[in-house]
Amino acid sequence: MTCRELKEAFVSNLTGTSLVEVSLGSTLAPLCLISRGLVLILYHLGKGILPFPWNVHFLLDFTIVMLPLVLSCTILSDILPLVIMTLGAINISLLFCVYHRRKHGAGLPMQDVVKNFLQMNLETSCIPFVTVFRVLVNVKTAISILAVDFPVFPRRYAKTETYGTGVMDFGVGAFILANSLVCPEARRKDAPGSTFSSIFKQLLSVWPLIFLGMARLISVKIAGYHEHVTEYGVHWNFFFTLAIVRVSASILLALFPVSKSWLLAVIIGGLYQIVLEITELKSFIIHDSDRTGGFLSANKEGVFSVIGYIAIYIAGVQVGLYVMQKRTLVKDWIKAICHLLLASFVLWAVLYICQTFVEPVSRRMANLSFCIWTLAQSLFFLSCISIADVVLVFSKMLSSCTLVSSSWNPIQNSKPEAQLAEEKIKEKIEGVCLIQAVNRNQLLFFLLANIMTGLTNVMVDTVNSNDFFSVCVLLLYMFMNCSIILILHLKKITVKFW
Repeated sequence: MTCRELKEAFVSNLTGTSLVEVSLGSTLAPLCLISRGLVLILYHLGKGILPFPWNVHFLLDFTIVMLPLVLSCTILSDILPLVIMTLGAINISLLFCVYHRRKHGAGLPMQDVVKNFLQMNLETSCIPFVTVFRVLVNVKTAISILAVDFPVFPRRYAKTETYGTGVMDFGVGAFILANSLVCPEARRKDAPGSTFSSIFKQLLSVWPLIFLGMARLISVKIAGYHEHVTEYGVHWNFFFTLAIVRVSASILLALFPVSKSWLLAVIIGGLYQIVLEITELKSFIIHDSDRTGGFLSANKEGVFSVIGYIAIYIAGVQVGLYVMQKRTLVKDWIKAICHLLLASFVLWAVLYICQTFVEPVSRRMANLSFCIWTLAQSLFFLSCISIADVVLVFSKMLSSCTLVSSSWNPIQNSKPEAQLAEEKIKEKIEGVCLIQAVNRNQLLFFLLANIMTGLTNVMVDTVNSNDFFSVCVLLLYMFMNCSIILILHLKKITVKFW
């Protein structure tokens, strides 16, 4: 068996993990965000001066946020529940320290402190947890696409062959949904009567994805790089899927009321599943191994799964519409978070019914079960991140410290001069934040990850690497990706081709 065949076999015929393990993994990153924020707040309460120099902030973000994400899907994967419980206990201890040393409401009983907190106004020029959700999906994707080639990455986390729920299966669907949360339709940025101009803009905006898809296709074929053909097909790749989904969804939403996009998503996902059940399409996608019958035959997984991804994207627009509604009070946001969690639990129940009476989750087809699972898991992950943000807001209120980036800030009634000085410090904090750096150039970060994944596979015998070496390579890979993207952020460079 050649090296290429060995690598292809290494990521083939996998069955995934349990729904519970995927959900459990979603709690780690929010806990890391809380840890990062509480460390900064406690440093501030100890009369420390913020912000740090940019390199200190970078090391802090990388150590507290990126490092645990890499370790959780490699050497710590088998003890992940213990890691999460330990981190949760540490955060509770740190939060208790913040409360004990609080500057705001020092003489008030706990119930009055909480009451004041619920009535607090928040700065809502942006919604931080949406940004963090999108960044973390991108970061986890970047880690996984290289880690999957190493034995230290659990095979149950990798993409499944036909049916199953792997962590990377969720990552693909979540990447689609993350894009839809902030699309023009979700943000209601298109003026009335601008339907065709909006579609035209979308057509123009996806040309980099088409270009990147073609570049990947050509480079993979020329280099003889290993491919998992049953993932997307012989010529198809995820860049093409992203481009087709965005344009198709924009056209459909131009013809259908955006406020009822959830209904359109149900219709698309339901009709697609019916077609899979009553025709030979399912058998054609799964069992027909002949790839010589033309483009459709060679790329059946990539072409037909687009339908399911369109349903996910359009459902994500509905989520974005709800999340982007104007709210200022903490209690209103807590109510919205409860609604997101409730929707997630309802979707889990629907998923159980669908898997029991229709068919299991299949990323390969992007069937109805896959769409429901992606939405349920995404809403749960989004809720966890938003809860982490609420915890940080509470800590900010107690400490009177707002110098934690990528999270909400309470509105303070201070003098104009003080407000101006505080805004400058906040801008400086955001300017050295790794999360904001990735957010500024998300597509470039994803592209860099793909390029460096290819280069690493060329230079390193990934399949035969031991655990220590594998983790070192992954950490160096993420460190280089993050360093490049942060340098661009420090220089305020946004790489955009359209």
